[in-house]
Amino acid sequence: MTNNNMYFIANWKMFGDVKSLNSLNKVIKFSKIYQKNKFKLIYCPPYTLLSLFSKKLKNSNIGLGAQNCHQEETSGPFTGSISPKMLKKIGVQYVIIGHSENRATGETDLIINKKIKSSIKCGLKIIFCIGETLLQRKKKQTHRILNNQIIKGLKGINKTNNILIAYEPIWSIGTGIIPEKKDLEKNINFIKKKIKLKKLKVLYGGSINPKNINNINQISELNGFLVGGASQDPKKFIDIVKKTFK
Repeated sequence: MTNNNMYFIANWKMFGDVKSLNSLNKVIKFSKIYQKNKFKLIYCPPYTLLSLFSKKLKNSNIGLGAQNCHQEETSGPFTGSISPKMLKKIGVQYVIIGHSENRATGETDLIINKKIKSSIKCGLKIIFCIGETLLQRKKKQTHRILNNQIIKGLKGINKTNNILIAYEPIWSIGTGIIPEKKDLEKNINFIKKKIKLKKLKVLYGGSINPKNINNINQISELNGFLVGGASQDPKKFIDIVKKTFK
């Protein structure tokens, strides 16, 4: 596939420490050499590393994202939480909202909608995750679930130019199982039709690695990838990018 303006987002989840900064060196060097290809790399490390990553990536063309935020825009009595404004102040540009692992612990569509609105107000770009469970898939409810998540998550949001949608089938995350090409194509096309007027970019996430990226990359409507475990290894992450532009 020769799709330009592709996004490659590294979601480190609850992994990484100060030593992990060294892994950025290869990726920073790679991104400068391959600037002729129109792609955007974005790192989303744990909160504890955001400030360090911000400094490390300052003179690069790599973006920085957080893995979540609180729905309150600025501050408040919310122990252990971080607001969009706090993220913006330390150099964060993107934030992942609606990831299935957070939905599983009680994050509702209403809360997700509030988080998106607050983050946009603070000038952050959104990586909005949607996806169905294995049971929902077996019951053929995938499109209904995706439709509801899109409608409720983006309710009342008119300016969507800074929103990326990441389709992550929950049954694929961390399992090593990826959707068959025809199923993934059908779901991506469904999402594209639902957001046609908004013209949002759609990414795929779920067990992506250098071995399966060629198969996933055959879906012409995709605008990039949300990469989990493989993104912690600079060689694997770079390989994923390279193979996308073959």
